[in-house]
Amino acid sequence: MTRRLVPARLGPADVLRVGAAGLRTRPTRVFLSALGIAIGIATMIAVIGISSSSREQLLRQLDRLGTNMLTVSAGHTLFGETSQLPTDAVAMVKRIGPVSTAAATGTVEATVRRTNLIPKAVTGGIAVQAATTDLLTTLEGNVAKGTWLNAATERQPAVVLGSVAAKRLGVDRIGVQVWIGNRWFTVVGVLGPMPLAPEIERSALVGFPVAAERLGFDGHPTTIYERSAEESVGAVRAVLPRTVNPENPEEVEVSRPSDALAARAAAAGAFTNLLLGLGGVALLVGGVGVANTMVISVLERRKEIGLRRSLGATRGQVRIQFLTESLLLSALGGVAGSVLGALATVSYALSQDWPPVVPPWSIAGAVGATLVVGTVAGLYPAMRAARLSPTVALAAA
Repeated sequence: MTRRLVPARLGPADVLRVGAAGLRTRPTRVFLSALGIAIGIATMIAVIGISSSSREQLLRQLDRLGTNMLTVSAGHTLFGETSQLPTDAVAMVKRIGPVSTAAATGTVEATVRRTNLIPKAVTGGIAVQAATTDLLTTLEGNVAKGTWLNAATERQPAVVLGSVAAKRLGVDRIGVQVWIGNRWFTVVGVLGPMPLAPEIERSALVGFPVAAERLGFDGHPTTIYERSAEESVGAVRAVLPRTVNPENPEEVEVSRPSDALAARAAAAGAFTNLLLGLGGVALLVGGVGVANTMVISVLERRKEIGLRRSLGATRGQVRIQFLTESLLLSALGGVAGSVLGALATVSYALSQDWPPVVPPWSIAGAVGATLVVGTVAGLYPAMRAARLSPTVALAAA
């Protein structure tokens, strides 16, 4: 009675050793093939990481600046004309119970220039605005250089420049003079960034009294900023129009600046999807490179395949050998891409002074993507290698 021969089983260690043997013999080709996978994975992780870091920075800004600020501005009349807020609108807003602080700015029909020799039409996109002394407190802003307006300087030809305005005017120190309207104003301060009020960054701010006395300001505020308790924002928002302009509340517009930052965080996701698509294309190209490498490897190693088959290796063992080789090749690119993507994220985030964030799910997704690519790319070459007859393979070699 003859005993049926049973092929030896390959353990996991044997499978990895056999699969890695083909990679060690062709290091240059392996490097170039893995590079395509690495570029795709690095692109995807970097895009996700940079987007997440940017979103985290925005959320931290929201936490620091608060979401309890509302702005009130003049809307339009029934006939489409721009309406005006009452001169005592700020005082009326302060009478609302939950309101903790309120301030205002008013547009001044004047231009600010570095010297009086510059034409009036060259404004640099800088607006001149009258501001109340409690504006900086309400906005929770900071003065980068000098001081903010006070009870004395708001009545004198003194001006505080927003951060963008100072750069456009070329003002880098306190004490210099700029030409506003038809006279010189002394720069007493330069503000830091104002994420919740970017219009302030592009403004030259003077006091209400001096604006009315020397620049023809009519005293009507253009924008009112107020802060209230977080839990009372909705209630305050509902009563603001009728409080500010009891006769025509429909001509008052109320907005929440923090919504703009939240919208920017949401909009970043749409742009991320586009870049992820580009990373997916790079990953697909890398997968094609792996498949091409494996097909060529099968053609070049027909003698090895025939010899293994003649020594008792089954079709399944040959198939798993080449599939493992493809998976190892893709995994090599995936690991390298993950490291490169994480390093790119951290480097860019630190250069922008953002908190570096690399979501763990992006690393897990990268590993999953490489396994899928490796499986798909190696399936056909592995099946082709398994179908080779030992005699044909040895004869062809």
